[in-house]
Amino acid sequence: MSIQKPSIPQGTRDFGPAVVVRRNYIFGIIRRTFEKFGFAPLETPTLENLSVLTGKYGEEGDQLLFKVLNSGDFLNKKNAAVTTEDLAAGSKSVLPKIAEKGLRYDLTVPFARYVVMHRNEITFPFKRYQIQPVWRADRPQRGRYREFYQCDADVVGTNSLLCEAEIVLMMSEVLNTLGLTEHTIKINHRGVLGAIYQALGGEGTEVDLFTAIDKLDKIGREGVEKELAERGFSAMAIDTLFALLGVGGGFAEKLERLLAAFVTAGVTPDNEDGYRGLQDLQRVYEFLQEFRFDNFQNLDFDVTLARGLSYYTGCIFEVKINNVNMGSVSGGGRYDNLTGAFGLPGVSGVGFSFGVDRLYDCLEELALFPHNAAVTTQCLLANFDAESERAALPILRQLRQSGISAELYPESSKLKKQFQYADQKGIPYLLLLGSEERAVGKGKLRDMRTGEEQLLELSQVVATLIGE
Repeated sequence: MSIQKPSIPQGTRDFGPAVVVRRNYIFGIIRRTFEKFGFAPLETPTLENLSVLTGKYGEEGDQLLFKVLNSGDFLNKKNAAVTTEDLAAGSKSVLPKIAEKGLRYDLTVPFARYVVMHRNEITFPFKRYQIQPVWRADRPQRGRYREFYQCDADVVGTNSLLCEAEIVLMMSEVLNTLGLTEHTIKINHRGVLGAIYQALGGEGTEVDLFTAIDKLDKIGREGVEKELAERGFSAMAIDTLFALLGVGGGFAEKLERLLAAFVTAGVTPDNEDGYRGLQDLQRVYEFLQEFRFDNFQNLDFDVTLARGLSYYTGCIFEVKINNVNMGSVSGGGRYDNLTGAFGLPGVSGVGFSFGVDRLYDCLEELALFPHNAAVTTQCLLANFDAESERAALPILRQLRQSGISAELYPESSKLKKQFQYADQKGIPYLLLLGSEERAVGKGKLRDMRTGEEQLLELSQVVATLIGE
């Protein structure tokens, strides 16, 4: 039998125990924050029908869907699912006959599908969080993988802007708890973007405009100007655009100045979406003031933010970590009719998602993981001989009953070997139960990080480990 070199698909990764423990540390903080704000957990299948997924993410998103082949032989002559005519017609003719399902692309669309299917069972407004992997056939690069986890929180069935304010609060709490204090929570509104488009006199298309604006932080003003000119925008329209995008000041000041700039640029009062956008952002700001939000320095009304062209209709969010060269670690927005695609129109929702893989990379680069975040075992009990093994078993049981993760080295061995085992696993404490320690009814607790040793009674051992 030939030996196969083991490998995994590009854009996917194995996670060893230390990495999984650190990832669970992130998941735990996010989960506790979501539940603190009243969100309940939900899970949906890995596979969704392609009819559910396609058409929800735009043409580019549809191309990034992982399609799953149906079982069976498609070219079987007796019962061929695919004909030579299909093959000649191309992939659009072949695909429906060989793939009816696809891997989850995100968690929002499956959530909308769930809401419609279970609308008679759930209570509106419905608040759920979801922590599951998603898959995208994207080009792998740093911070961008083909398989990755998302942590979503959404509420549907209400138009209240209190939800948007609480999204800012949740984002801020998670990031500060993780130690990522150098961050910016960006917020904008699709109505504001629409008003900007009107101010340019209707040249080009909204999609062209928003797509170019969204690249501003990547290609700079010169690159955006060039792209807009190529898309048919005049020099005057481009100048007007950057005058509007360049409105400065704090959150409240930007709102006031942009309103004045709209009037100057000729945005008509009947542009309800544009003015409603400013009003919505003002109300979110007021909610945060009433909450006594104390991180306004991390909140930015970013007029250039233009994410989610396909389904966001109101406020939109994005989070950047300022002291790491990384893309956004979180984003979201309001969608007024996502459930309408599944036969339940008029149900407004708003939500956001954390990208755990990017959060992990940021924490690792900034050395922000706690020293015990990669530790699974807190205390190793040494095994000298049969007598020490017998003495260790009831103590091992008591440590575990006290909530301390502990293990006994499984065989009698030289102490040097057991020290190496503890070091390699990152176990912070080693408990020695030799004949001298047993004779006085105590154990010698060794701190593997400092080499310090203490002769302690079992209750003191427990107290030391719990205090750690």
